[in-house]
Amino acid sequence: MEGLRLVAKGAEADLWLDPDWNGVKVIIKRRGEKKYRLPELDRKIRRSRTIHEASLIHRAKEAGVPTPLIYQVSPEEATIVMELVEGEKVRDIVDRLSEDERKTLFRAIGEKAGLLHAAGIVHGDLTTSNIIHSCGKVVFIDFGLGEMSTETEKRGVDLNLMYRMLTSTHFQHTEELFEAFKEGYRATLGEADEALERMEEVAQRGRYIERE
Repeated sequence: MEGLRLVAKGAEADLWLDPDWNGVKVIIKRRGEKKYRLPELDRKIRRSRTIHEASLIHRAKEAGVPTPLIYQVSPEEATIVMELVEGEKVRDIVDRLSEDERKTLFRAIGEKAGLLHAAGIVHGDLTTSNIIHSCGKVVFIDFGLGEMSTETEKRGVDLNLMYRMLTSTHFQHTEELFEAFKEGYRATLGEADEALERMEEVAQRGRYIERE
C-alpha cells in the first residue's frame, strides 16, 4: 500500500495511516487474507466482517456515541477508510490526570457505554485501549469484535472486560474509576444494574476457571 504507514498490526486486520486521502488524514483498516481458509470462504468472511464493523460504527454514532467518521467502505477489498481521531488512548493518560479529572473522564466513558448497550450494541473489546480522549470527549474505536445484542450476558462480558483492564493496567485507581464508570452507565441505561450484576457473575466464573 504505497505511500501509507503501518500503525498497528492485528490478528485480524492492519491499520494504515494515509496522510493525504482526498486531502485529509485517514486510517485505513484492512482485513488481510488468511491462507488457512479456502479462498472463497475467506473472501466472504472478510467481506461480511468489514460490512458488519462499518455498520456498528455508524449505529453507535447514531446512538450518540462518538466514533470515527467513515469515509469509504470497500467490502470486496475488506477495507474501511475512516477519520484519524487526534488524541490519546485513555490507557495512556489515566496516571497523568487528577482525581477529579479521572472521575469525570470515566463517568463520561460509562455514559457512552450505556448508550451503546441501550442501542443494542455490544463492543466486544471494551477497554481503555479502544477509547480515545480527543478534544475533551471520548471516542470509541475498534468495533471488530462487536455485535448487535441486548443480551444481559453479553453486556456483562463487555463490562467485565473494562473492569479487568482497570485491575491490570490501572490498578492504583481501579475502584475509583469503576465507581465513576458505573455512575455514568446507570445514567444512560435503564437495565444497568442487571448488566452490572451479570458482570459479577462473569468475573466469578473467570476466577473459578483460573483456580481450576
